[in-house]
Amino acid sequence: MACSRGAAAPTAHTQKRLFAASAGFCQNPSCASLLFSEEAGKSIHIAEMAHVYAASNDGPRANAAMTKNARGSFENLIVLCSNCHTKVDKAPEAYPDSMMLGWKREHARKLEAVFGAIRLDNRIDVHALLEPLLAENHAIFNQYGPHIEAALNPESGAAEQWMRKMLTRIIPNSHRILAILDINRHLATPEEKLVLEQFRQHVDDLQAFHIEGIHQDGSRFPADFAKIMEN
Repeated sequence: MACSRGAAAPTAHTQKRLFAASAGFCQNPSCASLLFSEEAGKSIHIAEMAHVYAASNDGPRANAAMTKNARGSFENLIVLCSNCHTKVDKAPEAYPDSMMLGWKREHARKLEAVFGAIRLDNRIDVHALLEPLLAENHAIFNQYGPHIEAALNPESGAAEQWMRKMLTRIIPNSHRILAILDINRHLATPEEKLVLEQFRQHVDDLQAFHIEGIHQDGSRFPADFAKIMEN
């Protein structure tokens, strides 16, 4: 999701926030296309960052009063598929800023419902929401993770499979887990709150590696996280 717009381009942190907010779907509610998919055995993405108010004074929905930094801010960007991005920029009169900002808000509301991010009264119900997501991520890691024997063979396709699973299942599942825990933080113990923040950094490092291509040692999955809100 690169953007060469100088000071109007989003920072790496903003790009992470945008991807998290999209959860891997176009934020146009009438589209909602998957931004990552597998085509002929190859993982591709069609995610693009669109400016609500143009990056320049002569662009679509330009706002000359905005600073360049404001134009590259999280609030002024929305994640769309390449088709929707082309439409909103080629026909800006049909897609005013109020409409695009409304898309972003509506997308957030839908995700809250889909993610089950509702405030609950007890820890058992919270863990019941988390358990299948944690179980799926664990099963995927065991079957496709970089530690498996096939991953040592560059011609096996194992690396591509692992990348696809990471983008389409593990990272989206992880954001769903974070959403559930954040809204139910009042039920967590002080120790669990610490583990939660360790998990948040783990997810951030996964995104940095698999989405941004930042090849640095990332934090490990917290050992105690699988038991969070267990009883």
